[in-house]
Amino acid sequence: MSLIEFEPDRVSHPVDLVEHIASINDWTFERQDADEISISVRGGWSDYHVSFNWMEDLESLHIACAFDLKVPDARRHEIKQLISLINEQLWIGHFDIWNKEGVVLFRNSHLLTGGADVAAAVRSPAALGDR
Repeated sequence: MSLIEFEPDRVSHPVDLVEHIASINDWTFERQDADEISISVRGGWSDYHVSFNWMEDLESLHIACAFDLKVPDARRHEIKQLISLINEQLWIGHFDIWNKEGVVLFRNSHLLTGGADVAAAVRSPAALGDR
């Protein structure tokens, strides 16, 4: 069998694993459907609201982490410049600001092709936010 033909079986659904990690850490979560879960985590600087979405066709786990902070209209330009400077230093993922709501968030997609582990993806949003 060649490597091209090899398709490892995924042991469990990635969102099931995220739910399990949220449960053992006593994080508040809501499971919207089989492929989506939202978690709230208290951090050192802010509360984090993290959404995990599994995209089966891409074998990718999309993560969006919104911070419990709203940018005033008068400071949006400065924050956008700051976010741009931060994003220049990142290798993966990016920070963004929702224009309408003024909410800052971090987004990333983890490719889990070939049965890659999802546990590292669960740890990264809050860790990045507390830096």
